[in-house]
Amino acid sequence: MNELFDSLIAAAREKGAVNAAVIDAAAIETDAAFRDMCAANACGMYGKCWMCPPDVGEIGVLMAELKKYTHALVYQYIGQLEDSYDYENMIEARRTLSRISLTLDKYLKENLPAGYLHLSVGGCGVCEVCAKQEDKPCVHPDLALASLESYGVNVSRLAAVSGMKYINGANTVTYFGAVLFNA
Repeated sequence: MNELFDSLIAAAREKGAVNAAVIDAAAIETDAAFRDMCAANACGMYGKCWMCPPDVGEIGVLMAELKKYTHALVYQYIGQLEDSYDYENMIEARRTLSRISLTLDKYLKENLPAGYLHLSVGGCGVCEVCAKQEDKPCVHPDLALASLESYGVNVSRLAAVSGMKYINGANTVTYFGAVLFNA
C-alpha cells in the first residue's frame, strides 16, 4: 500500500500541488454547517454550478458517502497575493488548483480503480461558464468535480490531520483537494 500512497503523493506534486499526503478517510470531519457557507454564497457560485449546492446533492447523503472510503489523498496549492485584498490572484490560485485537480484526475483514472471520489475547490472549474447558468445539462459530467465544502468537509481540520497548514502566512491563499478511495 505504501507504494500506491507514495505514487499518489508524487503524482499530486508533479501536477502542481505544493503539499500532498494520504490519510485515513475516517479522520475527515464533516458538519452540515460547512454547507451553510455555500448557501451564504461567499464564492458567488451557489445555484450557478451543477457541482455546487443546492444542485450537487443533499448534504446528509453526501456526508454519508464519504464514510464509504478508507483513505484520502489530500493536496494543497498555495497562491501568492500582493495584499489581502488581491481578489484577482485569489481567483487565479483557485483556477490553478482546478487545473491541478483536472490533470491529477487523468492520472487517477489510469491508476486507481473506478469508484474513487475526487473533490476540489468550489465552482468546479472545468468550464469557463457552467451550463447550469443557461439551464442546460452539465457539458462534462465525466470531468466535473464538487467541492470539499459542498460535502460538508471541515477543510481546516482536514489540513491539520494531513500535516498541512490551512493558513500559510500573510499575502497567501490556500486551496485544497482530496481524492477518497479504497485500498
